[in-house]
Amino acid sequence: MSFFSGASTSTAVSAPAATEKDIEVADPPTDSISSLAFSPQADYLAVGSWDNNVRIYEVGASGQTQGKAMYGHQGPVLSVCWNKEGNKILSGGADNAGRLFDVTTGQSQQVAQHDAPIKSVRWIETPQGGILATGSWDKTLKYWDLRTPNPISTVQLPERCYTMDVQYPLLVVGTAERHIQIFNLTNPTTAFKSMVSPLKWQTRVVSCFPSANGFAVGSVEGRVAIQYVEDKDASNNFSFKCHRRDQSPTQKDQSLVYAVNDIAFHPVHGTFSTCDLSGSDGTINFWDKDARTRLKTFEPAPGPVPATAFNRTGAIFAYAVSYDWSKGHSGMTPGHPNKIMLHACKDDEVKRKPPKR
Repeated sequence: MSFFSGASTSTAVSAPAATEKDIEVADPPTDSISSLAFSPQADYLAVGSWDNNVRIYEVGASGQTQGKAMYGHQGPVLSVCWNKEGNKILSGGADNAGRLFDVTTGQSQQVAQHDAPIKSVRWIETPQGGILATGSWDKTLKYWDLRTPNPISTVQLPERCYTMDVQYPLLVVGTAERHIQIFNLTNPTTAFKSMVSPLKWQTRVVSCFPSANGFAVGSVEGRVAIQYVEDKDASNNFSFKCHRRDQSPTQKDQSLVYAVNDIAFHPVHGTFSTCDLSGSDGTINFWDKDARTRLKTFEPAPGPVPATAFNRTGAIFAYAVSYDWSKGHSGMTPGHPNKIMLHACKDDEVKRKPPKR
């Protein structure tokens, strides 16, 4: 199942931290990258792409990478995730299908079906076993037991699913028209709470806190909202501006506004990253929501950053640099970068700031 002629690897460096240079993954997809997900058990990275394929890379101790497998959809892949054991990859695409790839056998099969593209797939580890959740532009959320061909249940959403995240027992869906549906997975078929996004513009991404008591929302207007589920914690809700730039060095007007494409929470420290798109360079920031402060700003990437992911320990931060189709076909210019980078996280970049006395 290797997809490499000659099985090349990226250049190994003795220590990413010593050189402080982010490492480029070898043999990236041939079209824009939509989704990144690390295995919860080992340093394997699954990558979904608009070239209709999911690729799996092994990441070595010093950052070198090697492609291990690839499988296809009948249309662009929009979302990827792993199961808890790290031996199966789930993906959803514009072919309206959810697929499962078995890492041990190298075989893939269809396990989910919608009437429109599947925008988001998430694995839910419940006390009763693993369940696949799929959110689609057909305005439904479906739960699948992979041992049976039909969904266990189908939930009608108020609009098309744009984004979804899970941190058991919390599941959050962001749809068109700024609706947000919050589910307590002990009662997965009825929304625990329905709300309109606290942000005024279209929802781009939702991401659950590792503590499962709230979530972050990113919008196309370069804002992030921190939202707690329970009303008793509402005083901790806030939003902030990010991913804005001045029109020119002489005009400090912050008039260039970019969408927040992705939000990833650090699995250990609970800090989080945001990334954006722009016509020329994408930026990534690390934030501490509790101290309400920025921890790190990356050097601008040579293109939009559509997807990000931390590995299971939070030591590696992966980010894609590629066109995200925000400007349609006309924005896909020749020579546009299309790559995946690996960043070795240092403690001071991702650790929470101590509270001020």
